[in-house]
Amino acid sequence: MNYQADVCIVGAGPGGALLSYLLAKNGLSVILLEQNVVLGQAFRGEHLNEEGEAVLKSHQLFEAVEALGILRMEKLEYYAEGKVFKTIFPDEAVGHLGIHVPQANLLQGILQKAQQFPHFSCLLHTKVTQLLQDSLGRYIGVVATKDGETIEIGSQLIIGADGRYSTIRKHAQIDIQKRKHGFDLLWAKILAPHGWEPSIKMALIGDKQLSLFTQVGGFIQIGWNIEQGSFAQLKKQGFTPFIHQLSEAFPELADSVKTHITSWHDFVLLDVFSSRCESWGTKGIALLGDAVHTMTPTGAFGLNSALKDADCLASLLKKESLAQFEVKQFQEMRALAIEEVLAKQLEKEQTFAANFINKAS
Repeated sequence: MNYQADVCIVGAGPGGALLSYLLAKNGLSVILLEQNVVLGQAFRGEHLNEEGEAVLKSHQLFEAVEALGILRMEKLEYYAEGKVFKTIFPDEAVGHLGIHVPQANLLQGILQKAQQFPHFSCLLHTKVTQLLQDSLGRYIGVVATKDGETIEIGSQLIIGADGRYSTIRKHAQIDIQKRKHGFDLLWAKILAPHGWEPSIKMALIGDKQLSLFTQVGGFIQIGWNIEQGSFAQLKKQGFTPFIHQLSEAFPELADSVKTHITSWHDFVLLDVFSSRCESWGTKGIALLGDAVHTMTPTGAFGLNSALKDADCLASLLKKESLAQFEVKQFQEMRALAIEEVLAKQLEKEQTFAANFINKAS
């Protein structure tokens, strides 16, 4: 089966979803491909900052997402010895210290708008296996499998919005430089105790960061930095002493931790690295988000950077000039901001422990 569109976007995460909507709204035909059976299954960041919020509001999308469920963080607290010693509140003009938006809510809020356009379609359970080129070497489409069937999608432009292990980047042989940050991350989720306020809470376990993020639906997401590559060794050790550190850091969570984190299987490991590409695409291909500049979880910048990428790229893509589009302009508009974010992440990681030096006794 063959399909044809002005633009084929691979990866239905926030960046790919937003770009799909903006291009469809501007009259371009768009086919969005997602390898998962259900939208929102892949793990991605779920915290909007004020920049990501502004992008959604500028395109009248924020209210649709908010109606599906969001949660504004009301404070940031630093803990030592089981007690708060420093609290930061948001500026009144912003009104929050980040917004938790469940992945499914964000994607549904955006794509339900895109689906209003007959020239937009989304193919789930569709995995790209090959890129197509013309006689001059320009990429003109993809080969994919959908529900076990081989299909072809022809397009004037292919967008790789398919994350840190991008298939499009790999098949286009676009070089990537990775940087390790000395830590990996364990994620877990527990129920919040009654009366828990929407907040971000931080503690220091040894020299590693432990973070709590309140989530929609009465949950708390735990992010626990561990030594890079150490999880296999950790799992050989006793589980109880390890998890006891969490209850000591946040005593009010002891009962919930005991109930919901009962083995190493209740953690999800994230291999932490950042990366950047010298080129953000090639003839017929553009990359955005983690596919071209992978962020670490620090500061929750990744989601917001992807939304800004999509917003910027959409402003450059016009139906009548797609065949002549060069990715260089997009890269020049966004690369400096991305370098600044990556530098900010590194600074936050290197200075996190300093927040605890003058803690109250």
